[in-house]
Amino acid sequence: MPTTTRSPRGALRRLAWPAAVAALALLLLLLAVRPSAPPADDTTPRPGQEEGETAAPSPPAGPPWHHGGADTRFTVILYADLECPFCKAYYPELVAWIERHPDARLQWHHLPLSVHEPAASQLASLAECAGEAGGHAAYWQAVTWIYQHTRGDGAGLPENARLPGQTETVDACVESGRTLPLIQAQAREGARDGITATPTLRLRDDTTGQTLLLHGPVEGDALLSALDLLTAGESPSTESEGLSAVPDGDMPR
Repeated sequence: MPTTTRSPRGALRRLAWPAAVAALALLLLLLAVRPSAPPADDTTPRPGQEEGETAAPSPPAGPPWHHGGADTRFTVILYADLECPFCKAYYPELVAWIERHPDARLQWHHLPLSVHEPAASQLASLAECAGEAGGHAAYWQAVTWIYQHTRGDGAGLPENARLPGQTETVDACVESGRTLPLIQAQAREGARDGITATPTLRLRDDTTGQTLLLHGPVEGDALLSALDLLTAGESPSTESEGLSAVPDGDMPR
């Protein structure tokens, strides 16, 4: 009987085929269970953004505009007029006090007085537009600059005075007048609360909700005493006996 001789090459080919199938199956299994890579960052340019330029984050929203920590217990609300000479003198002192007391933050409330119009509302609009463009820090920088440069008593800024960093966006915002309804609404709110003079402070304990109203430029020691009253459990909306810093005839619009 003749002996059949099998080709070594054919035997190897038959052995290699199942091995190749097994290797392919293993590869497909590995691809199936491999965690997918996170999606790449969206680098599509935004409107007005150049190719390859990173979009700037949006500034923090306001109003209300705050100066100080976000997790403070107390809020000191300043009712002020940007043309008020008493506010102009008191503002740096109050800001310095806030910065020395990390348990309190400052909040702005517009109270433009009729005797200082239209400059008071115009400057309030400039500050609002600066904050809209640049956030809380830009707002307070604008207020500081305005008080440093305004002539006060309704005379407004000197001719050609311009806020540092005042962009075309800020200019367009001011010219549109879109912040004026907000400013007028805050003034009406102050009038409804019986606040007719600037500067006036409302202290609020953000833990209990209790408030204390203080008239005039209140010095640091008196502010600390007022905060002690709030923490001692005084009744809400207690009003101080302080004197107004502006004659009673200076009424807000």
